[in-house]
Amino acid sequence: MSTGAEKRLQLNRRRFVTLAGGATAALAVPASVRSAFAQGDDVIRVGFVSPQSGPIGIFGEGDPYVLDLVRKAVAEGIEVGGKRYGVEFISKDTQSDPVRAAQMAKDLINGDKVDLMLSTSTPETVNPVADACEAAGVPSLSATSPWEAFYFGRGAKPGEPSPFKWTYHFCFGVANFATLYADQWSKVETNRRVGVLLPSDADGNAIRGLLVPQLEKAGFTIVDAGPYESGNPDFSTQINLFKREGCEIFNTFPFPPDFAVFWRQAAQKGFAQQVKICQMAKAGLFAPELEALGPLGYGLHAGAYWHRAYPFRSPSTGLSSLELADGFEAWSGKQWNQQVGATAALFDAALVALKSAANPKDKASMAAALAGLKAETACGAIDFTSGPVPNCTPIGLVGVQWVKAKEGSKHPFDLEIVSNADHPSVPLTAEMTAYTVQG
Repeated sequence: MSTGAEKRLQLNRRRFVTLAGGATAALAVPASVRSAFAQGDDVIRVGFVSPQSGPIGIFGEGDPYVLDLVRKAVAEGIEVGGKRYGVEFISKDTQSDPVRAAQMAKDLINGDKVDLMLSTSTPETVNPVADACEAAGVPSLSATSPWEAFYFGRGAKPGEPSPFKWTYHFCFGVANFATLYADQWSKVETNRRVGVLLPSDADGNAIRGLLVPQLEKAGFTIVDAGPYESGNPDFSTQINLFKREGCEIFNTFPFPPDFAVFWRQAAQKGFAQQVKICQMAKAGLFAPELEALGPLGYGLHAGAYWHRAYPFRSPSTGLSSLELADGFEAWSGKQWNQQVGATAALFDAALVALKSAANPKDKASMAAALAGLKAETACGAIDFTSGPVPNCTPIGLVGVQWVKAKEGSKHPFDLEIVSNADHPSVPLTAEMTAYTVQG
């Protein structure tokens, strides 16, 4: 790196220490909003529901960091149609419980009288929140759950008009996975036999019904072990099937704690030694999961919906992807994770929607703004006018691989981008290699 580049990087890092240091102060922004703007029509209330504790709490680890930055950015309010509004964000933790997610949404709707609801991170969060909003006639925007699980998983039917008037969602979908996997799985020589482990939940059902047929059309032989219940302590039956069928590719969409159980058993029974590509989704997104696996984690493959190397900025925070990642590390003392950028993207889109609404305090006006929303986000551009269905729009995925961190790194794992066929504007950072058991 050149001396000039080093100085710029040092300046960026110092900037983040300042931002991180001011994050706690930003928690007080709602009070200052209330003092600067009259109650009622001059304050837009936005609910935010995410899992910040419990089994999938790692998804929400960076939510307070991003929310603090956004609160600071809108501390003086936003202008909509020539009028200035205060913006108050009210955050709720689902504790990874779908029932609690629905209750938190109802509390925000009935108690806090929110004008817009935001939610993120897996169908267990966004679906119950969206259902509560649809029933109450409150506009909502959500992210980080395959759009098919959101749309079809809540009762919409292919080829029929959308049953949803108030709820909107952006995220990757089956087509993104199909494009990604066809490219990523071509980068290592295999027999193209894929062992698939899918739970009996919204994600598993959507993937089994929609992605598996596309993978078969792409020339892969799919060995489906059948639905299983999350929390299963013994995967011997599935592992024996995959071994017997000679599967050299393994693909799974499990509740994150289940993957660690499966992969340790796979190593004990010799299946991990047979696998050349271990492709995770939903699990394997965060460094602590890999660290818990130790050497078994080196070389595992996944998809990513955001990365510190993304060439996009987050308008709601004013930060580049690299700055967001560095800022989170300075704020938390932990390694960056991809949900940081995805959460920023949700706020990016929400602020554009608020500013484009004819009246952000009117529910129908706000829903209309979501239906026509086009926005630049930390994850790339989104456009609700282009489908694939009226209430959803996709974002791209990149293929990634967890590798041993370079010497001198503070962390044991690095995440490299090895496939970009589904998101070609994102640069590759490394070549993909086959999985081999280490240690």
